[in-house]
Amino acid sequence: MKKFMTTAAMVAMLITTAAEYGSVVNVMAAASSTTKTAEKKTTKTTGDKEDKEETVKIEKGDSVVIKTDDLSEDAAFYPIEVDGTEMEVIAVKDSEGNIRTAFNTCQICYDSGNGYYKQEGDTLVCQNCGNSFTMDQVGQTAGGCNPYPIMDDGKTVEEDEIQISYDFLKESSDIFANWKRK
Repeated sequence: MKKFMTTAAMVAMLITTAAEYGSVVNVMAAASSTTKTAEKKTTKTTGDKEDKEETVKIEKGDSVVIKTDDLSEDAAFYPIEVDGTEMEVIAVKDSEGNIRTAFNTCQICYDSGNGYYKQEGDTLVCQNCGNSFTMDQVGQTAGGCNPYPIMDDGKTVEEDEIQISYDFLKESSDIFANWKRK
C-alpha cells in the first residue's frame, strides 16, 4: 500500500509540474539534467605549474554541484561556462571548518580582466591589484577589493554538497565579461 501511495504522490507531482514545463517529457528532461558536478581545479602555486581541469558547461535548468567532502583549507577552483561566458567558482573551508564560496574575480578589479585569484601559501592573491585574503575572508563581504562573494541566497547548502543554480550564475556572468584567466 505504501508503495502505491508514493507512486500516486509522484504522479500527482509530475502532472502538476508538467503544467509549468509544458509536458511530462520536458519535466523528465529537466529532472535528469538539474545538476552537474563540477570538478575542482587546483591552482595552488607550485613553481610555474598549475593543474587544469575541464570546464563544465552549465545550461538552463542545471546547477553546479560541489561536493563538500572535496573541500579543505586549500582553495578549490571550479571552472564553468554559462551561455558562452567562462567563469570560475572558489570553494574552501575556513579555519573553523565553515565552507565559503566566491566567484574567482575581484569586486573592484573584475573589469580589468585580470582581477582573479591564485592561492599563494595560505592566502588568495588578486592578480591585478595584489591584495591578498585569508580563507576566513572568502565570501564574507560584498563590496571592496576582495573575491566576489556567493552569499547564502545565491546557493543551496546541503550536508554533503553545495548547489549554485544556472539562474544565479547567469545573473552574475557580467562580472566575467572581460575575464582573461586561462
